Parts: sequence; structure tokens; C-alpha cells
Amino acid sequence: MKTRTKVVVIGGGIAGCSTLYHLTREGWSDVMLLERDELTSGTTWHSAAQVTNFGMTQTMVGLKSHSIRLYKELADDPEYPINYHHGDGGIRLANTPEQMDGYRHFTSMARGMGVDFEVIDAEECARRHPLISTDNLIGGLWDPLDGDIDPAQLCQALARRARKAGAEIHRHTPVTGLRQLADDTWSVETPKGEIHADIVVNACGYRVNEVGAMMGVHHPVMSMEHQYFITDDIPAILEAGHRMPLIRCPISDFYSRQEKSGLLVGFYEQDCRTWGMDGIDPHFCNDLCPDDLDRITDVLEGAFARMPALTEVGIKSVVNGPITYTMDGAPLVGPIPGKRNAFCIIGLRAGLGEGGGHGWLLAQQIVHGEACYDTWMLDPRRFTGHANVELCALKAIEDYQNEFRFHFPHEHRPAGRPAKTTPLTAVLAAEGAAFGVVTGWERVDYIKPDPGFTETHGFRFNEVHDVVGQEVRAVQSGVGLTEVSGFNRFEITGKDAHGFLDRMICGRVTRKSGRVGLGYLLNHHGMLKGEATIANLPDSHTGPARIWYGSAAAAEYHDMDWLTMHVTEGMDVQIRSLTNDWTILVVAGPKARDVLSAAARGDWSSTAFPWLSVREAFIGIAPAVVMSVSFSGESAYEIHVPNAHLHAAYLALRTAGAAHDLRLFGSRAVESMRLEKGYLHWKSDLLTEFDPFETGLSRFVKMDKPDFIGKAALEARQSDGPRKTLVTLSLECSDRAATPGASVMHGGAVIGTITSGDWGHRTGLNLGLGFVNPTFGAPGTVVSVDLLGDLIQARVIAPCPYDPDTTRPRQ
Repeated sequence: MKTRTKVVVIGGGIAGCSTLYHLTREGWSDVMLLERDELTSGTTWHSAAQVTNFGMTQTMVGLKSHSIRLYKELADDPEYPINYHHGDGGIRLANTPEQMDGYRHFTSMARGMGVDFEVIDAEECARRHPLISTDNLIGGLWDPLDGDIDPAQLCQALARRARKAGAEIHRHTPVTGLRQLADDTWSVETPKGEIHADIVVNACGYRVNEVGAMMGVHHPVMSMEHQYFITDDIPAILEAGHRMPLIRCPISDFYSRQEKSGLLVGFYEQDCRTWGMDGIDPHFCNDLCPDDLDRITDVLEGAFARMPALTEVGIKSVVNGPITYTMDGAPLVGPIPGKRNAFCIIGLRAGLGEGGGHGWLLAQQIVHGEACYDTWMLDPRRFTGHANVELCALKAIEDYQNEFRFHFPHEHRPAGRPAKTTPLTAVLAAEGAAFGVVTGWERVDYIKPDPGFTETHGFRFNEVHDVVGQEVRAVQSGVGLTEVSGFNRFEITGKDAHGFLDRMICGRVTRKSGRVGLGYLLNHHGMLKGEATIANLPDSHTGPARIWYGSAAAAEYHDMDWLTMHVTEGMDVQIRSLTNDWTILVVAGPKARDVLSAAARGDWSSTAFPWLSVREAFIGIAPAVVMSVSFSGESAYEIHVPNAHLHAAYLALRTAGAAHDLRLFGSRAVESMRLEKGYLHWKSDLLTEFDPFETGLSRFVKMDKPDFIGKAALEARQSDGPRKTLVTLSLECSDRAATPGASVMHGGAVIGTITSGDWGHRTGLNLGLGFVNPTFGAPGTVVSVDLLGDLIQARVIAPCPYDPDTTRPRQ
């Protein structure tokens, strides 16, 4: 075994084998895999091994399509063929109109990735799968490429190809210690000796946190016991003359696929059970949990009703083994937060079906710094400090219980709430606030018109639509107040702070004291990495001048990693997070300045405190930092308050606002208003797949700057012209929003994808943002958007349909 290598991958299941193979495909052959036992001896060996194209986002569809192409190539390899039942087809069932709307949306979304799904009615479901009943069934989603694969053969095939490309694989070689060296490389300790690696990858399945503990980190991954059984031969299958499609049933929480001449039937019971929370037996390898069929009785009854043939056949074998979940059901694939040269590919609850694609995306990140898709939905840094073991267990249970029930727009499920709150959470709840969740933080969604008000979730406008409209009109005509919890906030100090930011940001960085600016960060490929508000706080009684860096709540770990990575030796730059210690109150509307003037001493006139200003002040008795900035397009102030003083500031503003009929509003109203202004959301519209010119941000790029991260790559990209361009669309419908992921069409072909959409209550426009082929980017161009199976006509309009000269915030 060699003692020096570029990458050590820890874990020999599908995650590790796929990563190792794809690293060699990206050109790195000096790589190793270490497995404590035999390959596939963890969860992989007992996987039900379904391989579907279905995904909740385009990134997930793309990585699953890669898996299918790769597995088909492996299966057809004459030197080492593997068993892969490719293209059996699969149906996801539905018994509500809302579920069917979801399937129509996913069909539109997948079309943008070159994947063809089909929405079918109940009778067609039964025609394609003759074993199912149509009772209580409306229809389903057909995936023609659905299938299943042999787990062990798949991993061996990937390992074989990796070895042929130069990679090493060492079985029976447990990792016993990990130590990061001064140069950020790693010492990997094993009973066979120590390995010096540039990079380490945690691909350890249900033992993820045993290796995480060696690195001093905890990963929000929880294992759940999962059972399936295999039946004896079923006569109808023997007589059918073709393989049965796969079934996934959100009505009765089960799935099935053909296994030889019988069925493999798996269950997601409500009375489910976590596994390994208090440690895992070191000898648990190629092992299973005890059978517990009593636990699945309720689900089994639903499966019998849907597939009556199951009542007439015996059970050949039962499998009950651990599978891993994260807090939102999506895997963790990418950089480990707070660590250099450390990555993970963990929490793969559908590991076999997705593993080929996950390893592909991770290898690209390791070798090139980014993948071909924006991978934020998989990024381990999307979870922050709230992601403890207990919370992860609650969310894993909830996700397990809803395995085949997708999230509807604006749906925030109840398990593990509230995880992160402010001193105002209970106060606002008493005022009627309905809350959503942003990176664990409870954030006001809207204000309920009465205590008994409830929302019906779906893909069409619902009861909340008019409530949000009233909030928007209150802000537009008078003044509104809301809390923005969890906003990411770093304090940057040191004599080199401005020079450091000037290199990080592609545009001009304001250096003037008391002023605020907006900047964009690029990666080394010239693509958008982040968005930041830069505020220069003057010298004051609280301390010397310093810079506040603000970004999206979800960006807390992501941005800290990116910034600290570029603070080089000898640079006088210090970065301190204030994210969990401060909260924002936003006062917005034409009377906002009146409210602020009544609540705080000082001159708040447009002359003394113009747009894009920042100063320290007292809101009543509460110390605060006030910024004249607006995400709503109205005159507005962000009032940043230490959490210890937040309630006092809130009371002062409510008291000052009483004379001006101040109303509370929530984030749904903000979403509507920001679309009318053409303001973009990080990881909705600001993606690593596009550069700032393609995203319509040319005014924030200064190519005459001596240097900034990504400049050389951005210059090189310009000769080819834009691949896509971000446009604002006005849709000719009033009953549904442009749901992110929906395909933009012209002449029967996909020309783009929606990134954001909502109703503009001030303009009366149904608005959508989306990236389209540049040919269709000019205002006035007419296209269509596939929304829930209907082609809705849409027109490209100017990107700021409300107050295009931005006069209202300056008043």
C-alpha cells in the first residue's frame, strides 16, 4: 500500500466506488479507496436497487440520467457485463388532483433535462401494470426508463474500471484516525500504515459520523430501519410475457418491483424506527436488523388493497436493514463545512439509483472546483449549527414517513420545529404570523387574517394569494414591518479588508464611510458564486470602522468557507460571524421614514440619510445599525438589532407606527415585490451555471479592475457569447405561478427554464424569471411556459416592471 496519494476515499459502497471511478474519469489516477471490510458490505448490499429518472429538481434529474447512461454502458460491457433491468418502466401513483398537478410540473421540469415523463390516468396505470387496482386512484407519472440493478455487480464494475485507470482499492483496511496537517493535507491512519493524502472523502454510509468524529465534525445524517420482502412466484407475472413496471405508492406508502418471477415489496411505515443513534456495533457488516413485520401491518393492508395478488402468495425472504437520511431527504455531496480539502458523499437514501450521478458531480467538484450543474441542493453547507442528532432524527422520521410525497410550494413540514427562533418568534405568532423555515430559522411567511386560517397547499394560487396582496398594498400605500431572521452577517476588519473584498468581488467595492453597496462574487470559472451587501460602518462609540458583509441566510457556512479560503498568509483581515446574534427588522413603504424618525433620534431626511446609507442609532432604547436599502422597491430601512434588544426595538417601531397604520407583512409579500423589481435570489436565480453577463448583472462587473477572482475565465468566456440569458416574463394566466423548473417553450422545443415566479400585486402581472436561449431574450418576444401540463403564453418584458427608475426608495 502506497503512503502518498492525491485522494483517499473512505468507504467501499456505491458512494465510494462511484467517486473513485469518476475521479479517474476526470483525469486523476493517483487515488485510493479504503474499505473496513468487503466492498458493498454496508447498506449497498441489501439495497432494493431501483434506478429511476425521477427527481425533485433539474440537478437531481440530471445526475439520475447520468447514472442510467453509465449503468447501461456497464451492463453492455462485453468484458464485464452486469445485471441491469433497464427500461422496465415505473409508475408513481396519485389519488388527489394536487398530486397530479405535481406530476405535470415534474414532467415539465424533466423535459428541460431531455427526460420524457408521461402523466397517465388510472385506467392506463392498470393497463401498464395489470396487478394493480384502480380503487381510489386518479392516475400516475410514468417513467419509461425505470428499472433495477444488481448492487454488488455494479460496485465491482466501477471498482474494476477505476483499478484499470490506476486507482488503488484496499479492502479490510479501516481508517482509525484522521489528522489535518499544517498545509491542509491529511494524515490517514490505518492498521496497515499511515497515508499522506491531499484530499479525503467521507463515503461511509451509516458509519459516516464515526469518520466525521475523527475530523471533529458532525454530519446531519440519520439511519432508519427499512424493510422489504420478496414473494414466491406470482402466476400473473409468469403469464405476462414482460417484466412488470415498478410501482411507488404515496397513497399506501409502499413500492414494488419484479424480482425473478415474484415481487420485491418495500414499505415506509408510519411507525418507523431510527437505527444506530447510540452507536453501531463494530462487527455489523453484511448484516441486517431483526425482522419486524408487525411494524408494517398498516402499510401492508394498503399494499394488499392496491395489489390483490399479494394476498395469494407466500413470502420467500424478509430484509430489514439500515438506510441513511439527511434532514431534508437530499444527500450531502460536496465540501465538508469548515474543513479544507475534505469532502463527503453521504446520506444517499436512494444510493444505488443516484450513486453514479452523485459520484460524477463530486469528482467534478474535487478536480475542477465546481460541477457542471449548480449543486446547492446537495451541498453539505446548506445545514448549519442547528443540525444536531435529535433534530436530524426527527426530520429523518418525517421524511421516511413521506417518502413518496413531494413537497408542495410553500409547504414547511412540522417535525423538529422550531429549531431556530428569535425573541420575536412567539410575539409575531401571537400577532397571527404563519411561519416558514429558512436554514432552520422560523421566518414570517404571511399574517393570518384570523386565528383559524389555514392554507391548502398545491401548485395553484390558494387562500394566501389575496392575503399577500393585502400586505403588498399596505406596504405600497403606507408602511409595513417585518422580521428577517437568520440573515447572514459577517464583520470584516483589518487594514487589508477593502483590498481583500476588492479581489473577491467582480465590481466596484465602495470604500466611503457610511455607504452601502451590492457586489457579486465569482468562482474561478467566472461563474456566479455569491451575492453580498457591503456596508462601511463609521467609527463610533461601539468601536472603530468596520465592514459588514451581508448575504442570504442559507449562505452562512458557504460564504464563510469561500472568504476564509482566500485570506492568505500575511493578510491583515479578520472575519467574525454575527449571524446568530443579530436580527433584521424591515420598515418599508412611503411612510417608513416617518416611522423611523418617530422611533429614533437624529435627522433621517433624504438629505441626511439618503438611499444606500448606513449608520448606528438607537431605536427607542435598542442599539441598532440602520441601512437605507430596499428589497421591496419601496422606501425602506433594514434595522439590524442585537437579539438581546430585538423586542425593545420592535415595540418602539410598533408604537411609532401606530399613527401611520403600520401593518405587519411577511416573506411571501417580499417575494412578490422583489420580482416586480427584478431583484434576484441566491440559488434561485443566481447560479454557478451562469456568469454575471448571462444573469443580467453587467452593471456590477468592472472588467477594467486589475484583478478579481474569476476575471481571466470570465474574459475567456466572452468570446463565445452567452449560452443563456436571464429574462423577465409576463404570463397570460391568473390561477398559477411560474413554478421554478418549468420549461420555457417555443415551436415545440425547450428554450429555457423558469427560476422564480409569483404574482406581482402592484403591477397586476403574473411574473416569472428564467434563463432562455439568447435568441429569445429581447423584450416583446412571445414564448410559452409549460405550467402543469398547459402551454401558457408569456411575453419577455423589461426586467423591472415596477418603478423602473427606482425613484420610490430615493424619496
